[in-house]
Amino acid sequence: MVITNINQLDVNGTYTYADYLLWRFKEQVELLRGKLFKMSPAPREIHQRVSMRLSGELYTFFKERTCRLYSAPFDVRLPMKGKGTADNQIYTIVQPDLCVVCDLEKIDGRGCIGAPDLVVEILSPSNSRKDLKDKYEIYQEAGVPEYWIVDADDKAIYRYVLEGDIYIGLPPVSEGDVFRSKKFPEMEIDTKIVFRD
Repeated sequence: MVITNINQLDVNGTYTYADYLLWRFKEQVELLRGKLFKMSPAPREIHQRVSMRLSGELYTFFKERTCRLYSAPFDVRLPMKGKGTADNQIYTIVQPDLCVVCDLEKIDGRGCIGAPDLVVEILSPSNSRKDLKDKYEIYQEAGVPEYWIVDADDKAIYRYVLEGDIYIGLPPVSEGDVFRSKKFPEMEIDTKIVFRD
C-alpha cells in the first residue's frame, strides 16, 4: 500500500526497503535496523559549506579514478550479514552526506547496495547521536572500511578505519591540518580549505 503521509506509519514499527519504496511523503527518512528516522530539516549553512568544500576535494581526487563520489540524498542499502539482498530483506537504508563507492557492481538505478569504501557524515545539532553512535555501529557492522565524522562547528574531523570487524579511531584532524586517508593514502586534504569561513 502506498503511504502518502508519514503519520500513516507506526513510529515503533519495523520496516524494510520494500516498504520504503512505497512511501510518497515529502519528509526524508532513513531506516536504521528497520526503525524509522526522520532526517533533519534543511542543513544549516555551515553544514552545506563544509559539505561542498569537502565534496570538491574528494571530487578532484576521484575524478580520474574508477571510484564514484555521491552526496545526499543517495540511498545506501546495507544488507545484514548472512541475510539476503531482496528488498524485503534489507532493514537499513542510509543517506550519508558523502560516500565513495569503488566497486561499481554495487551501484544500480536505486543507489548503492552494500558498504561504500568511504562514508562521511557531517554533524548537525539534531543528528549527532545518530551519527556518533547508531550509524557508527551500522557502518562498522556493514564493513565500511573508512568512516569520517565531521564537526563543522568545532572544525574537526574524526576518522575511523576498519581493522578486522572493529573501527579503530585515528588521531582527530583539526583546522589547519593536512591529512591522508588510510584507505586512499595518496589523498591529501587541507582542512584550511574545508573549514574556511
